Amino acid sequence: MTQPGTPLAQPGTFDLAIVGAGPVGAALALMLAQRAPALRIALIDARRPPLQYDADPRALALSHGSRLSLERLGAWPSGPREATPIQHIHVSQRRHFGRVVIDHLEHGVPALGYVVRYGTVMRALDARLDALPTETFTHLRQTRATAHRQNSGAVTLTLERDAGTTTLRAALAINAEGGLFSTQQQKPRTRDYRQSALVAFVTCDRPLPAWAWERFTAEGPLALLPLENGYSLVWCCSPALAEQRQQLPDDAFLTALNDAFGRRMGRFTSVSGRAVFPLGLNALPHLVEGRIAAIGNAAQTLHPVAGQGLNLGLRDAFALTEAICRTSPPDASPAALARFARQRAIDRQLTIGLTDLLPRLFSNDAAPLATLRGLALAGLELVPPLKTAFARQMMFGQRR
Repeated sequence: MTQPGTPLAQPGTFDLAIVGAGPVGAALALMLAQRAPALRIALIDARRPPLQYDADPRALALSHGSRLSLERLGAWPSGPREATPIQHIHVSQRRHFGRVVIDHLEHGVPALGYVVRYGTVMRALDARLDALPTETFTHLRQTRATAHRQNSGAVTLTLERDAGTTTLRAALAINAEGGLFSTQQQKPRTRDYRQSALVAFVTCDRPLPAWAWERFTAEGPLALLPLENGYSLVWCCSPALAEQRQQLPDDAFLTALNDAFGRRMGRFTSVSGRAVFPLGLNALPHLVEGRIAAIGNAAQTLHPVAGQGLNLGLRDAFALTEAICRTSPPDASPAALARFARQRAIDRQLTIGLTDLLPRLFSNDAAPLATLRGLALAGLELVPPLKTAFARQMMFGQRR
C-alpha cells in the first residue's frame, strides 16, 4: 500500500478519488474494487497512527441489509462474539400506553440487525483494504483533502500531507468524510435537537438475549442494544443533563437509568465507557454537484433514533457502485452520479424524514399527543402490513 511520503501517481490517472476512510468510504472503495477491478481508485485517509480500534466507545446498529453488504466484501467481523444479533425490537413510550414488538421470524431473517463495536467494523474493513492490489488502488494515509475545483473533464483536489501540499486529479470525487454533528459545517437542511446522546456499556441482572429496546421519554429516546454480555446504551437528553449524568457516580447513574427504563430486565448492575455526543440533523438537499458526490455523514448526519445513520450511508455506497458499474466498461462520469442521485432520492427522504420526526414527536409529553402516539404504536402492532413495511425500511431501505 502507498505509505506517507510516497509520490502520487501522475495527475489525471485516477478514475475516482474517495475522500474519507471511515466505514462508508472504506466500504465504497471495496465495493468498487470488487465490481470493477480495473478502476483506478485513490482513497484519501486523514487518520493518523496508531489506529486505536478498541478506544472508540461507540457501538453501531447494523441492519440485516448492511450485514449482507459487508459479508459480500469479506468485511463482516469473524469473531463469534463480535456481532450481537437483534432478533426482537420493543418500542414503547414511558408512562403512556402503546407499544410495538418486531420479531425477526415475522420477516424471515435470522436477525433484524446486529450490534458491533465501531473499532471491530473498522478493523475488518481496513484488513480488506490492505489486501487490494496496488496497481489500481492507492491508499493515501495521513492525508487531508483541503480544497477542490472541477471543470468539464476532472476534479482537482488539494491534499495536505506531512511532506507538504500536493494535488490529485480524478474523473470523479466522492466525499465520504463526515465526522460528528458538532464538528461539521452547516448544511442547507439542519436542525439542532438541543439533545446530546450519552453512550455507555451497561449490564443488568435479568438480561433478555437478542432483545433491543427503544423507549421514548419526554427527555428524548432511550435505546438499549444487546452487545456481548450486556447492552449498549444510547440515552438522549438535554446537553446539560447528559453532562451531569456522565459525571454521576456509578450507583447514582444506575439508579437514574433504572427509573427511566423500568424493570423489564431487572436492575442495571454496572456501567462503563460513558461518553457524550451532541445530536443534530445536517443534510444536503442534493447528493451530486457535477463530478462530485457526497455519501454517508458527508451527505446526511441523522439523529440516532432507530439506528439508521450508517445503514443509510452503506446504502449510498451500494447504490453509487451500482450506478457506476451498470455498464461495461464502468462509467466514471457525471451521468453515473446523476443516476445515483435519482436512485437515492426516495430512501433518503423517507429515512431523513422519519429520524427527524420521531425524536420531536415523542419528546412532547402533552397528554393528547401522547394518546395519539399510543394509538399509532398500537396501530402499527395490529396492522401487519404496516409493521412489515416499517421493518423492511429499517432493514433494507428503498431500493428504488
